[in-house]
Amino acid sequence: MKAMILAAGLGTRLRPLTDQRPKALVEIGGKTLLEINIRRLKEAGFNEIIINAHHHARQIIDFVEKNQAFGLRIAFSVEEQLLETGGGVKKARWFFEDCDAFLVHNVDVLTDMDYTNLFKNLKERRALACLAVRQRDTQRYLLFDDRLVLGGWQNIRSGERRIMVEHNRPLKPYSFMGVQVLSSAIFDFFPAETKFSLIEAYLQLAAQKQKVCAVIEQQARWIDVGKKDSLLEAERLFADWLKK
Repeated sequence: MKAMILAAGLGTRLRPLTDQRPKALVEIGGKTLLEINIRRLKEAGFNEIIINAHHHARQIIDFVEKNQAFGLRIAFSVEEQLLETGGGVKKARWFFEDCDAFLVHNVDVLTDMDYTNLFKNLKERRALACLAVRQRDTQRYLLFDDRLVLGGWQNIRSGERRIMVEHNRPLKPYSFMGVQVLSSAIFDFFPAETKFSLIEAYLQLAAQKQKVCAVIEQQARWIDVGKKDSLLEAERLFADWLKK
């Protein structure tokens, strides 16, 4: 069971908390986002994790080493320049060479969803990626058909709408939850560039009629801790985790 925690971002929405430390080490209830997610993944059965890092990368490495890697095998992928989510995963390809599928988890997302649903759907539907989604108010949405296969993207603020697959099935908007399972075969379909977003890669896969599917996780607890005003809400929502 392998996973990747995306932790290379600058954490601009959390400034000034992230001026002198990485977003991954921002705390709620006395525990860092990174520690909470590592322990959560460990409880879910993951025993090997790679963390990408850029902003104050040394602090992340030192934190993990100080905690004896929480009893797991933890590797690091340090990015000299930000490679975005897709480029970050691509750079870590070597870590996943011996597995069929792996989890990718944003460090600023906390959730108690059942990750096995993503792995199960990826395998049963023979998809290259399976994304956790839900219905919630946001600015950007991924568009899925009635079979929960990706067909497009839209930004309701700008009015931009990209339809990648032309068919008669209506497309319904869902919000991406920052958690996904990828088939190791996806590396063969990534663009040649070193810097790109996973969302853009998924849209291009959809245009190539390569399956990117979704699982709706409406009942799971979930929060994006990317903004300062969400820290207190996260502390309330996951109070049970912080007591462990």
